[in-house]
Amino acid sequence: MTDFTEQIRLYEPHRRQPRIAAIGGGHGLSAMLRGLKAYTRDITAIVTVADDGGGSGMLREDLGMLPPGDIRNCIIALSQVEPVMERLMQYRFPEGTLQGQCLGNLLLVATSDISGGFLEGIRTLDDVLAVTGQVLPVSLENLSLNGIMSGGQLVQGESSLGRAQADVGGRIHRVWLEPGGAQPLPEVLEAIRQADIIVIGPGSLYTSLLPNLLIDGVSSAIKRSGAIKFYVANIMTQPGETQGYTLQDHLKAIWDHCGKGLIDIALVNRSGKIPEDILAHYIEDGAEIVAYDAQRVKADGIELVEADLAEYKKGRIRHQSDLLALKIMDLYSKRRRK
Repeated sequence: MTDFTEQIRLYEPHRRQPRIAAIGGGHGLSAMLRGLKAYTRDITAIVTVADDGGGSGMLREDLGMLPPGDIRNCIIALSQVEPVMERLMQYRFPEGTLQGQCLGNLLLVATSDISGGFLEGIRTLDDVLAVTGQVLPVSLENLSLNGIMSGGQLVQGESSLGRAQADVGGRIHRVWLEPGGAQPLPEVLEAIRQADIIVIGPGSLYTSLLPNLLIDGVSSAIKRSGAIKFYVANIMTQPGETQGYTLQDHLKAIWDHCGKGLIDIALVNRSGKIPEDILAHYIEDGAEIVAYDAQRVKADGIELVEADLAEYKKGRIRHQSDLLALKIMDLYSKRRRK
């Protein structure tokens, strides 16, 4: 393992590094990027712009800009800055008119203004923070995420969908973006086309992953790509959004919305390793381990890979950045040698 890690971390200018397109949003995507940036400088984070909650939602409503929160987290994850700068970027004002707002979001507002646009502002901040690769919004259009529940109830807005099971009951049946026909950023399609590795997830199924895949042309570009395509499964279900979901339920939701052909390998955490006291806390909140049936996954033409990918901090379960990235690169290297 050590020899392999040293081998793929070694930067050799005469050899082309693997091109990675990572698709998602939320904390899961940014955590994975922290690990992946050790292995390549050619990485593109493709980020949802459907967020309408929290500080991002406030700026979206007040200024009419695209939500900056997930993009900010990805920029920080791919940056090469001192820890104090990262803490500044994540600083939230505790009181006053800016209460709850994040300094990094405000910096992105400022760079967008002085640079002449949201995409230009992202690139400016990329340069300031010495970002490895690039961070791209999946689209520059102002989009709303809506859905319909299994009982027929309409749910409007990303933040509402994130708690729909708790507020409305049943399961989310289908989600869509409004207005329809939104176009992806051309650079997004180019990053997918050139990728050696495409990673979908980890992240919220309906509110982080599908809003990217539903943009016109994105799913079809992934299907056409010759890259190795990973789906990184969430470790735990999300109360309000995917309560009671198995891995097969997650995959079926993607297929129902986008068709098959987007995933070669499903990467899952080895569930038996979670400490019982931490697991009990999640169960009390209505979350549970994302269960999976290995034979059913394989029957659907997907390679299932189990690995120890989790870390436990302050009573929470998260993907460990280095372990996840190493596993992805290990699988890529083995497949490439076949």
